[in-house]
Amino acid sequence: MPKKETPALIIALLVTGAVVVTGGLWFANTIKQSDRPNPPDPSPTITTTPPQSGQPLPRLSGGEAILISDLTTPQKQKAVEALAQGNYQQAISELEASLAVTKNDPEALIYLNNARIGQKKSYTIVASMPIGNNANAAKEMLRGVAQAQDEINREGGINGINLKVLIANDDNDEEIAQQVAAEFAKKPEILGVVGHFGSGTTLAAAKIYQQEKLPMISPTSTSVTLSGVGNYIFRTVPSDRFAGSALARYQLEGLKKQKAAVFFNSESNYSQSLKDVFTTDLFGQGGEVVAEYDFSAPDFDARRMVQEAGDRGAEVLMLAANSEVLEAMLAVVAANQGKLSLLAGDSAYKPDILARGAENALGMVLAVPWHILGNPGSEFPKAAQQLWGGDVNWRTAMAYDATRAFIEALKQNPTRSGIQNAFAQSQFQATGATGDIRFLPSGDRNQAVQLVEVKVGTRSGFSYDFVPVQ
Repeated sequence: MPKKETPALIIALLVTGAVVVTGGLWFANTIKQSDRPNPPDPSPTITTTPPQSGQPLPRLSGGEAILISDLTTPQKQKAVEALAQGNYQQAISELEASLAVTKNDPEALIYLNNARIGQKKSYTIVASMPIGNNANAAKEMLRGVAQAQDEINREGGINGINLKVLIANDDNDEEIAQQVAAEFAKKPEILGVVGHFGSGTTLAAAKIYQQEKLPMISPTSTSVTLSGVGNYIFRTVPSDRFAGSALARYQLEGLKKQKAAVFFNSESNYSQSLKDVFTTDLFGQGGEVVAEYDFSAPDFDARRMVQEAGDRGAEVLMLAANSEVLEAMLAVVAANQGKLSLLAGDSAYKPDILARGAENALGMVLAVPWHILGNPGSEFPKAAQQLWGGDVNWRTAMAYDATRAFIEALKQNPTRSGIQNAFAQSQFQATGATGDIRFLPSGDRNQAVQLVEVKVGTRSGFSYDFVPVQ
């Protein structure tokens, strides 16, 4: 994402007022939302003060302002006004009423738990999300954070102390992420950060967290560059090293095909990372990349490039796309018309692939961190379905795991250095959506990926589903 000029940050992190398709929450009231980026908030200012008429939305809220505008209800609006005035009982009543209307609203559930804390002692973490740039992904991740917070607080808290969650909007912008990271670090009550979304944004913010010794866990950043950035930097999503290798191996052993053409976005750290691992592993195992095409090239032409790839002998199209080039990726899927096998990373795990890719996407194989059908015995999907009223996807699961990891570390030592030390121990273990959560010395998650395939199905409502590869 291009850099943009931003004014100085003015922060007032008040600690008052507490603070679908298979694998996706795509309900009747959210299915019609586009997954394309929304216009960014013009101001990077972080404040928990409710916005006045005509003012930009604040960057951070523990319940004093609504950040996810498309999940607003009259009850929720009254609740945030009550929270801003310290009227916790009214806020609780209004938020409960709002959730009865909009069950799948993670922002409301987080604010409700914060309101129940009131002015009592709590442990605070921040969830930094791409709300202004990719609201759907932000909601998916926030559902995982909210579910973990709700569970631990209902159980009596962390050694008797409840968990408070602040929500930040970083627009998935590198410069804004660095600024909010610096402001988080200044507030001693903030003990950890769940975020950020894109790999480039996470890498930019990680430098600040490492310098200021504030623990960060990213649920979604997969770039191999994040490995070993620092001993305060972790992630619950497997590295691109796992995804790229799994896709290369599947091409050679599962599809029994040697030659691939790779489509990627040169402006995305995630896309470059996935492409590099896939290409290296494919060559290393005897395969061949016959061509590379840049989604962000000014002369990008899906039809011409797919034709050219086939002429060069490609048997497989590897789509290392990120969210910003979704339209270009869908154009490639359409141009291919099912002729060449399709592979992709987790960023392609979107309802658009099923709804718009449709028949052309049949047989497409993706490497994702988790799938709801991958472990039928897991309790997490059942609890999530009951809480949110529908299936959840891997972003929700990874954010849930990040929050559960913080909860486990807070039990051991509720300080920033104590959390980092807990994560670094070889015996550290937390129980999450995907089973045991353990970190490698690099900060990476010690877990393999799940391969899923697009097949005809009924779970999504689009006539096609993501189904685990057998």
